[in-house]
Amino acid sequence: MEGQTPGSRGLLEKPAAASPSLSSLGAVFILLKSALGAGLLNFPWAFYQAGGVGPAFLVELVSLVFLISGLVILGYAASVSGQDTYQGVVGGLCGPAIGMLCEACFIVNLLMISVAFLRVIGDQLEKLCDFLLPSAALQPWYTDQRFTLTLLSLLVILPLSAPREIGFQKYTSILGTLAACYLALVIIAQYYLGPQGLVREPRPARSPSSWTSVFSVFPTICFGFQCHEAAVSIYCSMRNQSLSHWALVSVLSLLACCLIYSLTGVYGFLTFQTDVSADILMSYPGNDGVIIVARVLFAVSIVTVYPIVLFLGRSVMQGFWRRSCCQVCGPRALADPSRLGVRMPMTILWVTVTLAMALFLPDLSEIIGIIGGVSSFFIFIFPGLCLICAISAEPIGPRVKCCLEVWGVVSVLVGTFIFGQSTVAATLELF
Repeated sequence: MEGQTPGSRGLLEKPAAASPSLSSLGAVFILLKSALGAGLLNFPWAFYQAGGVGPAFLVELVSLVFLISGLVILGYAASVSGQDTYQGVVGGLCGPAIGMLCEACFIVNLLMISVAFLRVIGDQLEKLCDFLLPSAALQPWYTDQRFTLTLLSLLVILPLSAPREIGFQKYTSILGTLAACYLALVIIAQYYLGPQGLVREPRPARSPSSWTSVFSVFPTICFGFQCHEAAVSIYCSMRNQSLSHWALVSVLSLLACCLIYSLTGVYGFLTFQTDVSADILMSYPGNDGVIIVARVLFAVSIVTVYPIVLFLGRSVMQGFWRRSCCQVCGPRALADPSRLGVRMPMTILWVTVTLAMALFLPDLSEIIGIIGGVSSFFIFIFPGLCLICAISAEPIGPRVKCCLEVWGVVSVLVGTFIFGQSTVAATLELF
């Protein structure tokens, strides 16, 4: 509304955005696909770690309350602050110091997620080459993961990552969501049909060894459901930016995501039980044609989510570019970081760095817990801080304000606990 400052925006008003055109259905698919990533492969193992279906479901349902709450809070915070990026919202509401911490966590987390995605894609390509050339004593040079992953990055991932707006990803997100659904359906079907060579043996029901083992699955859930980094950008790209509408989009997306994750986790765990692998696809025979198709489609799913992660990481780099130009040339300098001459070098740099790390760094499976721990900042801690700071600028009754402040504090405390527990556990495993 004209004449208002960003800090005085109401709950249902829109933050400044240039021609938002994203439909509600497109927002649901992008938000859903942002969450449906490599974490899908880890959920059966998480059910095993939690001690079975019952404890895992309990942890998942408790987490779902905070996950949906965090998304709604971020939409509200974006409407109050008038910012259109996650880090911009945090910096605008919580101050420059917290904003800088958010940017540092943001760029590190997204960079490592991109590397993990490329490693997953590379592993699926390697298994596919082994299936296509099973009798070759010496694999040809063009089947080497370093060549296939580099070629895929140049021909597919880089073009998908080039567009200026995130709304373009609604088309690839639909394809990626269908691929993730196929993987879930294959795991369900394999439970009833039985994987090739699997001998089912009756095993006693597993129970959690301690509450620590139950809490240890929180990082896996955070890693699997983390779509909050994209929440502000998606919200600001929507045509209808009322808070109630955004809440409906958030609930539908995470309920659909929860259904896919839960089915994968339950049936994958029940199929292999104590023999389940951290990567559920590694538990199945390598020569099963249905599983090979699942591998290919899951690689497609990861390829479609990588550009969303890159878009978010590039937004942080664009913020650095804008501030640098203003400091050097003054506030009136033309510093549009989204123009092609700036955007493409940033995109190429991001793809090159993550590709190099994916090809030459050792196995990243040991630090998945750390990635999940860092994501607790974006799911719990920063949304909680934004809620506490945002309601101070809103004309809200004292009783409602007190309840919201308490919820913000609880969210921060839960996120701090998850980050501390997962980081300590992952560090002990590394050393």
